[in-house]
Amino acid sequence: MGRENLIFAGDKSKTMEQTERRWFFIVNPAAGNGAVRKRLPAIAARLEQALPGGFRMALTEYRGHAVLLAQDALRDGFRCIAAVGGDGTNNEVVNGLMAQSEVPLSQITYTLLPIGTGNDWIRSYGIPRRIEEWLQMAGGGRIVEQDVGVLLYQHEGETRRRFFVNVAGLAYDAFVVQYAEQHKSPVGGKLMYLALILICLFRYKRSKAVVRFNGQEESDYYYTINGGICRYSGGGMQVVPHADPTDGLIALTLAGKLSKMGVLLNTWRFYNASIGRHPKVNLYQTARIEVAGAEGTLIPVEADGEFLGYTPVEMYLVTEKLSVLIPAE
Repeated sequence: MGRENLIFAGDKSKTMEQTERRWFFIVNPAAGNGAVRKRLPAIAARLEQALPGGFRMALTEYRGHAVLLAQDALRDGFRCIAAVGGDGTNNEVVNGLMAQSEVPLSQITYTLLPIGTGNDWIRSYGIPRRIEEWLQMAGGGRIVEQDVGVLLYQHEGETRRRFFVNVAGLAYDAFVVQYAEQHKSPVGGKLMYLALILICLFRYKRSKAVVRFNGQEESDYYYTINGGICRYSGGGMQVVPHADPTDGLIALTLAGKLSKMGVLLNTWRFYNASIGRHPKVNLYQTARIEVAGAEGTLIPVEADGEFLGYTPVEMYLVTEKLSVLIPAE
């Protein structure tokens, strides 16, 4: 599982008391279009100076590797886990923590050292990007008990499960994510997502979907369907501006049959939390969402910026909470 890529630093004592206070960093060297790989020596040197209790670092080698590394870290006695990368790395590490049953989530502290191209999850908490500010948070931050969602979806004819901690999107949002994965861009952030919106807008064909939530059923040719735990996605967009990561509910946004021109004229609403004011957009809060394509149509789905598969989809929250380290108030 890539143990030859483990980088050891600091005190290597393995007593349980000391190990539980040490951080295990799971690093995606390809994140940020290779920015993590370039900055890694300087980051490791600074961590060794600032974390007297020592730490361990492991590098991912392939997609999904961070899931296994997170579980390895727990087996080795670590209880403070940090991902180093962007939203995709964040999602993989969280899936590793959530999919295991050996260590209760209440005993695990998790956070992200953000060096990705999107980094939308950190916006809800103000987790700093600069290493010095991040180290201050690591030494004196506070813990938030965040909700964690589950998606059941279809992939190559079988039902699969994926945990998510930010925003899941169906229809147009998933189409954009899938297109972005197939056409890698050397740049990221807001400009990249805006460009993708324009490119994909004229390629995407709406399909009719049936959405069930709160004991009701709605059907339309939806532009997009979003379920949010946190507020931001797509490089700072707020398609679920009513999301609260600690309220035990999923924020649901249903954008109806918008025209292409309607999307273009209302793009500004994605960024200022006013999307719910559009007459064809409805905001709800619910504990569970079910989405199916009308007459067997397959609607694409993504979560935390990762393309997953297609409908039918079920979305709900698990009972356990994820203990997230964020800056002190």
